Amino acid sequence: MQPLFSSICCVDSGACSGQFNMEFDIRLMRAFAEGAFAREFGEGRCLWRFYRWSPAAVSLGRNQNPAEIDRERCHADGVDVVVRPTGGRAVFHADELTYSFFAATPLPNEVIYRMVHETIARALSKIGVAAEFCRSQPDFRARYASPESVSCFTASARYELQVDGRKIVGSAQRRQGNVILQHGSLPLSARHRQISRYLAGASRELLDAVDADMERKTASLDEFTDAGYADLVPLIIAEAGNSAGSDAILLTSQEIECLEGFHQSL
Repeated sequence: MQPLFSSICCVDSGACSGQFNMEFDIRLMRAFAEGAFAREFGEGRCLWRFYRWSPAAVSLGRNQNPAEIDRERCHADGVDVVVRPTGGRAVFHADELTYSFFAATPLPNEVIYRMVHETIARALSKIGVAAEFCRSQPDFRARYASPESVSCFTASARYELQVDGRKIVGSAQRRQGNVILQHGSLPLSARHRQISRYLAGASRELLDAVDADMERKTASLDEFTDAGYADLVPLIIAEAGNSAGSDAILLTSQEIECLEGFHQSL
């Protein structure tokens, strides 16, 4: 199969605040759109970014009603509240591997969506986790109209990854012209299910429904393996390189922050 990109770049940003993580993704998307990334690192290259969250954070989809989240409870628990540049619903980021994928490409969104998840699935297979595509596409308009849809992890889109029928990677995309950003979460433990703690004004009945949905429909890596962030990131990097037929090019956050215009106001 012909590689989709001439070469693959990767960066591991480590653990950062919610605001830093979201702004870094937005700045990287702008660097691709304005050509700064290509001028510095070469045409035809895509970028994988890996990161964690410190402190824990609730992220909302860019069109989600912020009133759905109890900011006072988040503040009391030391939990950040941020808005993602992509759509979707709320995610509690506590103990997870988060990735972002960037490219300037005319390829359809669905092609990128599938390629990214295929790469992650191959990496998971190396640690004995058999992840499979979700084959159906829910009616998200109808889903988002229901009160229990406040959590992003309770619905799986086509080509998202599941293990034993439960979602283990949640992803979302945003495209601006020729540039695509896809990012997503892979829970390392069950802490992502605590999202119900941070819902504002929810009845006990709704909280119970969200908890039951999360328990029934979502999975975390620790259910299947002792491997964690430090084990999985190098495997994804290796598989990303394999998809281009060469080793991935490892970058540092500092190299990226030196890109032309990177620190201009958002």
